[in-house]
Amino acid sequence: MRAGGVLLPIFSLPGKYGIGCLSDEAYHFVKYLKKAKQKYWQILPVGPTSYGDSPYQSFSTFAGNPYFISLESLIRDGLLTEEECDKVDMGDDEESIDYGKMYEGRYKLLRKAYRRAKAGSDKEFKKFTKKNEAWLHDYAMFMAIKDSYEGKSFLEWEEPLRTRDKEALDKFYKKNKSKVTFYEWLQYEFFTQWMKFKKFANKNGVKIIGDIPIYVACDSADTWANPELFQMDENYKPTRVAGCPPDAFAAKGQLWGNPLYRWDYHKKTGYKWWISRVQACLTMYDVIRIDHFRGFDQYYSIAGDAEDAVDGYWEDGPNVDLFKAIKKELGQIDIIAEDLGYMTDTVRKMVRETGFPNMKVLEFAFDARDAKDGGDDKPNDYLPFTYDHNCVVYTGTHDNETLKGWLSSITEEEVAMARDYVGLDKKASQDDIVKGMIRAAYASPADYCIIPMQDYLCLDNSARINTPSTTGENWKWRMKKEYLTKGLRKEMKKLVTTYWR
Repeated sequence: MRAGGVLLPIFSLPGKYGIGCLSDEAYHFVKYLKKAKQKYWQILPVGPTSYGDSPYQSFSTFAGNPYFISLESLIRDGLLTEEECDKVDMGDDEESIDYGKMYEGRYKLLRKAYRRAKAGSDKEFKKFTKKNEAWLHDYAMFMAIKDSYEGKSFLEWEEPLRTRDKEALDKFYKKNKSKVTFYEWLQYEFFTQWMKFKKFANKNGVKIIGDIPIYVACDSADTWANPELFQMDENYKPTRVAGCPPDAFAAKGQLWGNPLYRWDYHKKTGYKWWISRVQACLTMYDVIRIDHFRGFDQYYSIAGDAEDAVDGYWEDGPNVDLFKAIKKELGQIDIIAEDLGYMTDTVRKMVRETGFPNMKVLEFAFDARDAKDGGDDKPNDYLPFTYDHNCVVYTGTHDNETLKGWLSSITEEEVAMARDYVGLDKKASQDDIVKGMIRAAYASPADYCIIPMQDYLCLDNSARINTPSTTGENWKWRMKKEYLTKGLRKEMKKLVTTYWR
């Protein structure tokens, strides 16, 4: 079935208290999508973020981000007052997130709400902790201990706590039980709000596409609680880490630093941890997009103490064996394979064998270098007329420039290629070309068409979500409430009806 949708992170929603969250604005956006005939809302990972604020570097692969807890909901529940929330400075720029103020201000309010919630006597809270005991207590302990070390990585903790000595952990818990329970309560509140929101979205015909990174962060509850799953030594330090080899864009490659999996161990357990991870995602999302899907075929392995990615090498991953195990345990699952980047025949074969739709990005379709190098003999794989039905077309992703920003950064020859493809003349404005490219995506054979909200709005790179290999200015963009006009909604609806999505 052909369908259309929108890419917008939760944090980019408009709202009153400094960051997009599960407030009324999330529900309003669902209603907007319903009226625009959009069937999917794709978001970014929703885990608690660490240094750098990237949703792809989370303290837990199972937990939700406390920043996304709606303060308005806590006010309605009588756990906070509007006056208390209004007094806290969480930033006054409605188009950008100040994560420093978020960390300082929002947690003060959440702690105040927790004290008033009296979680210890809440039967629903107790049910939640029991249901999620496989990961919740470890995560809460990890966060509480981290607080006691002023946020330092667990690799810098004293040995008994770093290496999970039972006596040391029991002693810490007895002394800090309320601090641990606070982090458990935050997850209870997040998931209570999340499931209510997802139910509303589904009732209104909108499915949620969730995004999960292939790797977990080095400094996470996942690695601390389950070191046997990763290539780590007896001191819990990673021996091999993830990244990318050197290329034309990065002379020394990319050193991501995520600990690599011990796939031999995972296979011996029947991929139990991965199955539980996917199962947790199924409760939250309708469709799962797996980032860096090619890493299941082959992954780039770098020494844990390396300063760059130059001396890494390729290793074989589990390939389709993992997905056969997941399907056997959980049945047929809707998964999108993020297969962008350097492609090999074995990656293509793996994607075909899984049957998952892969990704096509229009910004990659108009490269003048391809034509100069003899690319005219074989069309670029990202040009819409080359698509198979079983794929998802995007104008761009969270890692790309906005379409309008991209048009300003490419060569005149490439602009002309894009303009010609969508049937416009030289008088066409950048906004005209942006709208033409969105139409080209909608008209393509791809079963699914997902457009970043910034492209619908024809915004430039000031609205860019992330610039890879940079820190400090990413994951901040927020959408103004007034951007969601009736006129735009009609345009989106027209695209759906015209191209049978």
